[in-house]
Amino acid sequence: MSIRVGINGFGRIGRLVMRAAAKNPNIEVVGINDPFIKTDYMRYMFKYDTVHGRYPGEVTAEDGKFSVDGKEIAVFNELDPSNIAWGSCGADYVVESTGIFTTQEKAGLHFKGGAKKVVI
Repeated sequence: MSIRVGINGFGRIGRLVMRAAAKNPNIEVVGINDPFIKTDYMRYMFKYDTVHGRYPGEVTAEDGKFSVDGKEIAVFNELDPSNIAWGSCGADYVVESTGIFTTQEKAGLHFKGGAKKVVI
């Protein structure tokens, strides 16, 4: 059984988490939240990373949905972490990669959406 992970923030750190998770069969990324990035640009930034190179697998973004290597990932566009429905995509762990919600109180807002643990 794999660990189901959500990523809050799909900037440099969030994309690195996604790349590392894609290589690990024990981790499944099931959700990504970023209120500032549309799915087509998520696909482009992940696929063609200027530092880490081109992602070797399949990356698609169609009709507001994002998928990596054939695995569909829920996409949220919420500014407030308490409004992200992590439970709807089955995320047990959330990686807080925005650099904003780094206190216990602020990171704890992810619990309202269904997360069980938050990694800062």
